[in-house]
Amino acid sequence: MRPSTILIVDDEEAIRLPLRMALEQTGYEVMEAASGKGALACCESNPVDLILLDYRLPDLDGLQLLRQLKEAYAEVVVIMMTAHSSVSLVVEAMREGAFHYATKPFVLDELLMFVEKGLETTRLRREVKALVANQSEPYTFDRIIGDSPVMREAKELLRKIAGSPASTVLLLGESGTGKDLAAKVIHFNSGRKTRAFMNITCSALPEALLESELFGHERGAFTDARQQKKGLLELADGGTVFLDEFTEMSPALQAKLLRFLEEKSFKRVGGSVDLRVDVRIVAATNRAMEEAVRDGVLRKDLYYRLQVLPVKLPPLRERKDDVGLLATFFIDAFNREFRKKVKGVTREAMDVLRAASWDGNVRELRNAFERAMLFADGDELTAKDFPTIISSSTLSAGYRLPSGGINFDELERSLVTQALERARGNRTHAAALLGMTRDRMRYRIEKFGLE
Repeated sequence: MRPSTILIVDDEEAIRLPLRMALEQTGYEVMEAASGKGALACCESNPVDLILLDYRLPDLDGLQLLRQLKEAYAEVVVIMMTAHSSVSLVVEAMREGAFHYATKPFVLDELLMFVEKGLETTRLRREVKALVANQSEPYTFDRIIGDSPVMREAKELLRKIAGSPASTVLLLGESGTGKDLAAKVIHFNSGRKTRAFMNITCSALPEALLESELFGHERGAFTDARQQKKGLLELADGGTVFLDEFTEMSPALQAKLLRFLEEKSFKRVGGSVDLRVDVRIVAATNRAMEEAVRDGVLRKDLYYRLQVLPVKLPPLRERKDDVGLLATFFIDAFNREFRKKVKGVTREAMDVLRAASWDGNVRELRNAFERAMLFADGDELTAKDFPTIISSSTLSAGYRLPSGGINFDELERSLVTQALERARGNRTHAAALLGMTRDRMRYRIEKFGLE
């Protein structure tokens, strides 16, 4: 690991020389610049971890240079140096992003201590930057697959929302249309991306537990509350909270959520102190909002509050032109996961995929490709690799009953036999091919004596 590099920017050699000697004795690499332009040139040509910057320079004053450095190298710590100490200068330097302010003549041990702390801060900033980059990489706008007119419109709206200061977003769409992915794309392409993204499925928890998860609770608030707990809203301060299936909240909890949206404050369960946080709420539902209000499931005031920025994600049946793009994406993904080398889909198979109804939307398409890729033997997926889709497409297209009738037992036995042969006797895989559970497959194996 390379030693930390420190840049000293001062027009007086009598200042630079003793600082250089002290820093090099401590084990640091040291560079020098006698002007603002020289400092910028050093930073452009060499990796710098910390800058000791004099306030008065022959070409730029230190604050001007500080602004330029923080804009170009935000994670690098800058310690200001001056012989003219004043409160106004200190305040202004700190406002512009200086880590510390040292007054000449220096107490060397004290300055070295701040250099050490500053270098640790630079390291942590770079680690956070790398972590955020790795975490957000899968959630670029390119991850929302689709080039149909309805998808281009939805993505453009999501892009505008991500870059806006909007604190409330509503995602609408059927199950499987990608609302959870859209929420993450909004977060990781916004100014909040360095802060937490918290999500919760409101239908998965009973009311009391959901309230505690969202708002936190004080010690003794209820029987099992042995200590204070922060809720998702507190933990996500500065970030985003994704509320999936929010219409499953009780009316009382909806009222508490509405108060938070209006006032940006809340109380923990059992608490008496108002807590203020800056959180973007992304709420999602697969229900028709007007119908939910009419049925008394959704409060009308919360409905109107969330209607400010609604985004509807279209079902797959309304964007069949995107099936080919999604197929390519899933094949690439499962090639990596299953270590396969499938090149694509035959024309016949693509016709079948485009003709399917896809009631489960993109999620159903993904599951179909996962099954197909798991058992694929060739370098192309054929229509036979999507047996459940062929079956449902045939029926939805209007299967005609033969004049002599049909023997369902024979048909069922044939499908089970084919699935077992294709899965080489693996019952779990055969069940997946037919879209049924392993127990249902075992029952049919016993029923038809296929042991």
